[in-house]
Amino acid sequence: MIKFKKLGLNDDILSAIKIQGITEPTPIQEKSIQLIKDGKDVIAEAQTGTGKTLAFLLPMFDNMSADIDTIQGLIVTPTRELAIQITGEAKKIAGAKNLNILAAYGGKDIGAQLKKLKGNIHLVIATPGRLLDHLRRGTVNLDKLKTVVLDEADQMLLMGFKNDIENILMVTPKNRQTLCFSATMSSDVKKMAYKYMNDPIEVIIKKEEATLKNIKQFLIETTDRKKQEDLCKVIDEDNPFMAIIFCRTKRRVDDLEVALYKKGYNCKKLHSDITQAKREKIMRDFKKCDIQYLIATDVAARGLDINGVDHVYNYDMPETAESYIHRIGRTGRAGEDGYTYLFSAPKDKFLLDAIERKLKSPIPRKIL
Repeated sequence: MIKFKKLGLNDDILSAIKIQGITEPTPIQEKSIQLIKDGKDVIAEAQTGTGKTLAFLLPMFDNMSADIDTIQGLIVTPTRELAIQITGEAKKIAGAKNLNILAAYGGKDIGAQLKKLKGNIHLVIATPGRLLDHLRRGTVNLDKLKTVVLDEADQMLLMGFKNDIENILMVTPKNRQTLCFSATMSSDVKKMAYKYMNDPIEVIIKKEEATLKNIKQFLIETTDRKKQEDLCKVIDEDNPFMAIIFCRTKRRVDDLEVALYKKGYNCKKLHSDITQAKREKIMRDFKKCDIQYLIATDVAARGLDINGVDHVYNYDMPETAESYIHRIGRTGRAGEDGYTYLFSAPKDKFLLDAIERKLKSPIPRKIL
């Protein structure tokens, strides 16, 4: 494995990541950083948890200058949680080059954002709706933009942001650098990427290698009626340090949180109907380990990179085999062991078969 220094990053940035204990690039960083530094357009396929955020942040910061008083970089991401998370990562490095960042997402006071925009902003990290709001108001000027990143591009398309993304790209300079990062490179993502990119170079990191190496998976064969009782048996037996429990819908999340809370479990729910301020507090509390169980929908948990999650419980089956890989990728990070459970009723056989085909092996059954 090569060191970051060999990727040509400047010394200030190298010092900033060294303070965080980051010394060796992950595969996605190793393959992307030099290309991005050289100004190439890049389409990158990599799972969350593989270090993709730094794969685009480090070379972007390397190419930016604090002496230029314009927005030089833009990162567009589908959810507020991801915008907050990327902003946190960016702030750890930006100070090394005196670069200023604005996070622009719904649920945050737009007045405060407008006030900050009167200052010298070099990088904007935004959700599509709030960014378009600023563009319509004339409070964000992208005329001198050097680089735009479409982060979690597949999820943005799934969530219906295609027109918003196209409207944003149309007001950026034609000679900008465009980076497209996605967990899955569907034909829709590629179609959009190639429409707005200039001879992009594809970088693909194999999913199974990135995600499943340190994860021990188990299957619980159950019924809808017994599922809650079986979940409680398993979590009582495991007593995880931090765990995420996935449900299929917001209603299922609500119902499970009420049931587990009544049984005395330290849990909170996370989905898009919860106010932004409350969601931010829940995530802070979870990261501080003040909450043991986070009960979430796929969309709410998409892209969340939280250290210390040692268990993932698939209370409801995911919609696709690919979603299963995304879910279990919340654990087994940074060389640590992770444990996952999939609760499967007889009606779930078709999906279970698809997941096991994707894994190329059966999931070990656990008898309660």
